[in-house]
Amino acid sequence: MSNPLLKDSVFQTPVRSTDVMTVSGTINKSMILWVLLAAGAFYSWTRPTVIMPLLLPILLGAFVLAIISSFKMNLSPVLSPIYAICEGLVLGVVSVYFEKSYPGIVVNAVLLTMCVLFCMLACYKTGMLRATPRFKKVVILSTLAIALVYLIDSLMGVFGARGFNFLGDSSGLGIIISLVIVAVAALNLIIDFDLIEGGARQVAPKYMEWYSSFALMVTLVWLYLEILRLLSKTRN
Repeated sequence: MSNPLLKDSVFQTPVRSTDVMTVSGTINKSMILWVLLAAGAFYSWTRPTVIMPLLLPILLGAFVLAIISSFKMNLSPVLSPIYAICEGLVLGVVSVYFEKSYPGIVVNAVLLTMCVLFCMLACYKTGMLRATPRFKKVVILSTLAIALVYLIDSLMGVFGARGFNFLGDSSGLGIIISLVIVAVAALNLIIDFDLIEGGARQVAPKYMEWYSSFALMVTLVWLYLEILRLLSKTRN
């Protein structure tokens, strides 16, 4: 999940040259990362049996890369592309699983994710939604609460205990919960947009384009997975 990766302090690194972060540069880096993610996803989509045995090491590797990137932002130009490929390999396998269970769901999830992205961007640009201090506090706390619930649910599963039924519930309550989580993921985009523009205004170092693109990608991947989960519940 995103936003904890994007915080005001990450843009306060002093810049010693004229080579600084720009919004257009961040967009270009984002496109590169998405091409790499799509390439990884396509490979695992067409060869799921090859990637499946390697799924856990790839997941752990992506997690380690994300942690390192969070603390060593100057390494983002190298680590972010590798992370994008690893994330793509994981998404490809996950998408195949959902597609086999619910034909056509992946295309719908991708289209809905893109629609949410552009809607949030429009809301941000027109000023309909602003990343005020209160807005940021509510969204970030909600994100952390969701992450905590997912973490506890996963740990309960590892130790053989029964997890939270409402997370996988396909009834009205389960769908409402998924809608809330999707909404929180979408609102994270507003914070991402605001902090990316803030980094450009504060003349952050050039490598922050890669770091910001990486953080934005994390939000969108989370949003896509939550939309997949929501659509699967409506199919049951």
